Amino acid sequence: MKKILFASSETHPLIKTGGLADVAGSLPLALAALGQDVRIIMPNYQGIKNCEPGRYLCTVRVNNCDVNLLETRLPDSDVIVWLVDYPPFFNFPGNPYLDEAGRPWPNIGERFALFCRIIVEVATNRAYLDWHADIVHCNDWQTGLVPALLSLEPNPPATIFTIHNMAYQGLFPGSTYAQLNLPGQLLHPDGLEFHGMLSFIKGGLSYSDRITTVSPTYAQEIQTPEFGYGLEGLLAHKQSQLRGILNGIDVSVWNPANDAYIAKPFSVDTLKDKQINKAALQQQLGLPVESETPLFGLIGRLVEQKGIDLVLSCLQEMTTLPLQFALLGSGDKSIEYRLQEFARLYPEKVSITIGYDERLAHQIEAGADIFLMPSRFEPCGLNQMYSQCYGTIPIVRKTGGLADTVVDALPESIANGTASGISFNDASAAALIEAIKRSLVLFHNRPVWKKIQRNAMLKDFSWQNSANQYLALYNEI
Repeated sequence: MKKILFASSETHPLIKTGGLADVAGSLPLALAALGQDVRIIMPNYQGIKNCEPGRYLCTVRVNNCDVNLLETRLPDSDVIVWLVDYPPFFNFPGNPYLDEAGRPWPNIGERFALFCRIIVEVATNRAYLDWHADIVHCNDWQTGLVPALLSLEPNPPATIFTIHNMAYQGLFPGSTYAQLNLPGQLLHPDGLEFHGMLSFIKGGLSYSDRITTVSPTYAQEIQTPEFGYGLEGLLAHKQSQLRGILNGIDVSVWNPANDAYIAKPFSVDTLKDKQINKAALQQQLGLPVESETPLFGLIGRLVEQKGIDLVLSCLQEMTTLPLQFALLGSGDKSIEYRLQEFARLYPEKVSITIGYDERLAHQIEAGADIFLMPSRFEPCGLNQMYSQCYGTIPIVRKTGGLADTVVDALPESIANGTASGISFNDASAAALIEAIKRSLVLFHNRPVWKKIQRNAMLKDFSWQNSANQYLALYNEI
């Protein structure tokens, strides 16, 4: 049994801004089910919910700050969560990275440097908890200083650093280094320095024993200039320590057979009941209830990474095709406005819901026929996996985790029973509209469409497989 300290800046369902929280709320549970002693450590934000209030454990002094450690648990589990409680940094409304007005916290570097220092104290059993980590599993730049600081310790625990998105690196001016009072021996080009700046993520990449990222294809992509953001050389140098392990999904939450949010639960054996969900969704969104008109869904952030600009470029032509389109998301205000204009002009074709609604997200996954996910890059992606579980055929760009989880419906893959979606290569509106038109042809070939749906629904995206791969990695070091 390994003692694993899982360090994350966010954890679902306590607080969530993206896929990192889903991993932090699911992978420790799967590891615990494999008999491991897993503890999650995260900051005690004001916005935390869905858990018991933290029980006071101790106070640890680091960098002239007295920091409390509180203990709670993941809901409906025995997995312990240690909350790093320092009100001057974390007891404010907003999310882990932005204030209520959506501005980055001005002291975000100080916040996560303190968090990293506490992780080191806990991992090395200097926090009065009588618990010494065998493995410290760090996630994204907010924990990047941990492997660097642990490298200065005698007999430190092994470290794994997981990259969830290379686009976010924790870069700060070089002057920040002195402000954070970090050890001088870490500031050099092979350490935390990055072109005269301080790079949190570089600490994780340079000093950890193993680096993972959230899909095999993304592990290859980040070694190229297009996806490496200036760190591709370091990643290529550490190629032998770099592994791509696909994220799983929480199949207790995303399962059409027992989903309380949807009009009628269904399974691969009762696929006809998906039509009930489609009709309910069409009615709810004010779209004509037409079973033979394919309904396209999209759920996500309205930003360029997600390819929403490609969708906007296709929407005018989509309104001339025999289809309906339902979107749920928020992001760039100009994109929100343009989407809402399409909904106003074509109310029988287009439904746009700005914001996020968990219930509606489930209803779109259950009721749509086809799911659009034309991301410019996607380290792993979750919605393409949710879609396949619900028999909703994803259209994806062949990148990152999308390439690893969706098998394009070509004659060969249809014949051998592996086709589970539609993929295209170029990040262009022309390639996307061609894929959309291809999906319309397949949709109206009912025997083939049903076969693709069944292939998709029978795939196993649970966390168990991923957890076994992580456990094998822990045992290597």
